[in-house]
Amino acid sequence: MLSIIKSMSLQGLEGYLVDVQVDVAAGMPNWGVVGLPDISVKEAKERVRTAIKNSGYEFPSRKIIINLAPADTRKEGSFYDLPIAIGILIDFGEIKNQSMAETVVIGELSLDGQINHANGILPMCIEAKKLGIKKVILPKKDAEEAAIVEGLQVIGVENLQQVVAYLNQKEDIEFTKTNIKNLFYQKQKYPLDFAEVKGQENVKRALEIAAARFA
Repeated sequence: MLSIIKSMSLQGLEGYLVDVQVDVAAGMPNWGVVGLPDISVKEAKERVRTAIKNSGYEFPSRKIIINLAPADTRKEGSFYDLPIAIGILIDFGEIKNQSMAETVVIGELSLDGQINHANGILPMCIEAKKLGIKKVILPKKDAEEAAIVEGLQVIGVENLQQVVAYLNQKEDIEFTKTNIKNLFYQKQKYPLDFAEVKGQENVKRALEIAAARFA
């Protein structure tokens, strides 16, 4: 069975859409991740498998193939954990397959099923809105930042069980709202951090050298 969950990635400071395609089939138990994943993405299979089990769901032995499309763009980061887990749970029947064509899912999983903070949420959400995405499911810690993007329904979640309950319509989660004026008033001295920029190592090094020269 094939399920497709939309997620986002970063290239520099620009977000772009990624289709997380998950196929679960009978056969020799095996995981395969394709679509130019880096090491952190390849390691997702261990985090996802353990998080699903520790969240109380069965994990039958199956052949699992995950494709991150577009396949010609390098994928970095651990925020594909949650969309991969959702795709697998849909294929296992734990989540009733519903239309998620206008929903983006972002989040790193801990081994106990908790959902961790992800860097670069704001540019990813800005691009998601431009592409017509209506709703985004992401770590609760990042929900306030994402809600800066007007017109986007932001669902902040704490763990995998809560996501499953929400998608199965067994739990209601209010959309996160942000008072932009108050937010920027509280954070007038926003700490600029290159951790928000994925890749672009040569550019970041050049900026660091320039800043050091005039410091």
